[in-house]
Formats: sequence, C-alpha cells, structure tokens
Amino acid sequence: MLNYPVIDPVLISLGPLKVHWYGVMYLVGFLAAWLLARSRSQRAWSPVRKDQVEDLVVYAAFGVILGGRCGYVLFYNFDKWVADPLWLFRLWEGGMAFHGGLLGVIVAMALYARRIGQPFLKVTDFVAPLVPIGLGLGRVGNFIGQELWGRPTQLPIGMIFPRDPDQLARHPSQLYQVALEGLALFCILWWFSRQPRPTAAVSGLFLVFYGTFRFVVEFAREPDSHIGFDFFGWLTRGQTLSVPMVVAGLIFIFWAYRQHRQALKVTP
Repeated sequence: MLNYPVIDPVLISLGPLKVHWYGVMYLVGFLAAWLLARSRSQRAWSPVRKDQVEDLVVYAAFGVILGGRCGYVLFYNFDKWVADPLWLFRLWEGGMAFHGGLLGVIVAMALYARRIGQPFLKVTDFVAPLVPIGLGLGRVGNFIGQELWGRPTQLPIGMIFPRDPDQLARHPSQLYQVALEGLALFCILWWFSRQPRPTAAVSGLFLVFYGTFRFVVEFAREPDSHIGFDFFGWLTRGQTLSVPMVVAGLIFIFWAYRQHRQALKVTP
C-alpha cells in the first residue's frame, strides 16, 4: 500500500485569508495556457495573434469559473440549489465541475471568436491543446485537498487518505486523472496540432479522448455519495456526462475530414 504524502491543503494562511493549493493550481494552469497560447499564436495558420492571447485567457478563465460552478450546481447538486438558490454564488464553499466548465468555455470562445472575427471552430481548435495542463493541475489540487478520491482497492497502489472517515485503502484516482486527462491528453493534442488539420478535427479529438479517459477513470473513482450511480448500477454521473462528449467528438472528426475531402475535390 502506498503512503499518502500529507500536504496541508492550505498553502498560505494570513489571518482569516487562506490560499489553498487548489486555487493556486488554477492560477498555474491559466499561466501555462497563456504561455502555450503565445507560442502557438506565432504559427502561420493560427487564428489568434500574439497580442490577442491575453484576452483569450481572460475569456477562458471566466468561462471555466462561471461554467464550472454552474455545472457543479446543476449537474451534481440541483436539489440543494433549488432549496437554497443563493448557494450558487457562495463560491468560497467550493464546488466545480469539468463538464460545466467545458460548456462555459464553449460559450466564452464563441463570444471571443466573434470579437476577433474568426470562425468559432478554428478558435476551439487553437484552444483545445492548451486545456489539458490545467486539467492535470486541477487534479493535483484535488489530490492535495484529499477530495474526489477513488474506490476501495486491495491492489498495492491503494492509499489511505487521512480525511477518509472509513480509513480504507483507495485508488488514488486523482493521480490517474493527472496522467490521462493531463499529461496523456496534452501530448496527444499537442502532437496532433503541430501542423494544420481540418477545422474541428482538433476539437473533436479533445472531446473523444477526454471523454474516453474520464469514462475509464470513473471505474476507479468513488461516485458522489448523494448521487451514487445513474444507470445499470454502475454508470456514474461523470460517465453519463462523458458519453455525449465522445459522440460529439466523433461527429466533429467525421465532419471535419469530410469537409476537407470535399474541399480538395473542388479545388482546381
């Protein structure tokens, strides 16, 4: 069994002000996205200029935070929100959801694409490879904060989290997500997007691989106690929300290459 490296979730405490590792990971993720975007913006086919990167990151940050919070409330705690509508605005009580953040970023990128006069899907293709590093860092924050841990296991990779009331050896599922949704997804998308691809192909690839990775990891992740399983006695809420991502991603990729082939046929 692995030993949990006890790390204080609070990085800095100044009186009533507490800076948590989770929040710091968000900031580092946005910084990484900014640096990667500046690098990608110098490519000849980039829809975003270098001087437009700062605004891009600001739009994305608002999309992540607002969408992530709304998604957590609507997808995972709808009944609680109905009973206490103002809970939506109490961000300090915690609670973010990736799928909500994704929807928030989609809306933000639609607004941003319109502002700079670029096609929406070209902008999302530009943004998609910037996302995984932030996702991975967010899972590191979950691991340090001892939240969203895995299901009990007898495997030697099991880990006892000090805050777990049951004190069971569990899968460190947050680290699985760091490896898959963070590092692996970043490598796939960064490699694939090194050269021009048909519009929507990169976005579609992001949806397919994130949805697949999330679906697989959910088998090792403890379902939300107040939700349990959605269907069949094994399908979690995270898996339910990830299936449409994979389907949409496959449609995007099919459409992208079909449009590309048709464009080649009509080119003189």
